[in-house]
Amino acid sequence: MMLHFREPAKLKTKKIIFEDIFAARDSATLEHLKELSCKRKVIEDSINQSSYITEAIAREISGGLTCPFQQDLHKLEQYLPLLENLIFHVDLVSSNQQLVQWTSELKIRWCSALSSSSFFNLMGPKFYQIDNLRFELGMVLFLYGAILRERALEVIPADLVQSAALFREAAGVFQHLSQEVFPSLQTALPAERPPEATSYMSDVMKLICLAEAQAVTIRKAEEKGTTVALLGKLHYGVAEMLGEATDILYSSNGECKDISSRFMEFISSCKALHELRSQKYLAESLKVTSQVGVAIGVIRDALQNSKKKMPGEEPQKSAFKKEIDAAADLLMKLEHENEFVWCDKIASGDELPSLQGNRIVNAIPYHPKRWERELVFKI
Repeated sequence: MMLHFREPAKLKTKKIIFEDIFAARDSATLEHLKELSCKRKVIEDSINQSSYITEAIAREISGGLTCPFQQDLHKLEQYLPLLENLIFHVDLVSSNQQLVQWTSELKIRWCSALSSSSFFNLMGPKFYQIDNLRFELGMVLFLYGAILRERALEVIPADLVQSAALFREAAGVFQHLSQEVFPSLQTALPAERPPEATSYMSDVMKLICLAEAQAVTIRKAEEKGTTVALLGKLHYGVAEMLGEATDILYSSNGECKDISSRFMEFISSCKALHELRSQKYLAESLKVTSQVGVAIGVIRDALQNSKKKMPGEEPQKSAFKKEIDAAADLLMKLEHENEFVWCDKIASGDELPSLQGNRIVNAIPYHPKRWERELVFKI
């Protein structure tokens, strides 16, 4: 079982009507702006849970898609190329003061799903207003990556290969945000901004998605009967990626420290879980080579460390306990076998082998699309 944290996809936003702000010089530009507003509204209604359309209408609008996550992805894929086109044309005349004024009147507002304030604000979610079209692009892309991740989890029971590919696609979206979108915004964004509007959080989400992709790949490898030694290294590769994500969060240079403790616990719990699985497989591989005393030492050390890292919330707590119980059962069997058959000295401390990790997944690059339509403004 994989641990999962669904909050990244729970972003919310306020309404934007582009044609009320940008004065179009011709009918084609006006229609483009209206289409942009229309495409955004269906996203607003979906993520704000303010849509009252029936399932049949939702399916028809999305071209026959029945899964809500697929429907949301379709909506975002319809909106993003239009938004990219608007940004392209605004950049062409970015020095025009009238256009700068219009952009400030858009009132682009998004709330955070990963800040601690988003979980404890009794007055409702806090909305950050940043009047920059690239802030809008960044938040929409973050939402797109987060929903790709949700869809990846949804298809695990039916198709592990597709699930891993979706996690890798999500990682590619976050990689694009980190490398292409947010770096250009560093000087334009205020100090008070949602964690989602930072390069470091995109890097963290990329690593989480890659770790989840590798976790799914491991399940496929287990089905194929891959050797326990390799499985152990793959699990530790997952733990290494999550450790890297944690390091990024703790060394984010003061950009945004308002991070949800639940998010932090999710990462640390996943890391500890895959470390435990890695040690369990390592012990099994040591037994195969008749190193039972060392195997017992590895499992004892693993159980001692993992019990200190038990998450406080369900369903993570149950999944973690199940893994601890499985490791404890293995320890009992090894100890019994050692007592009556091997009589090996139990290893401890520096006698225990170091864990080694393998990373076998990479992000699938995200390539932005732009619907190339000429826009002409009254400036």
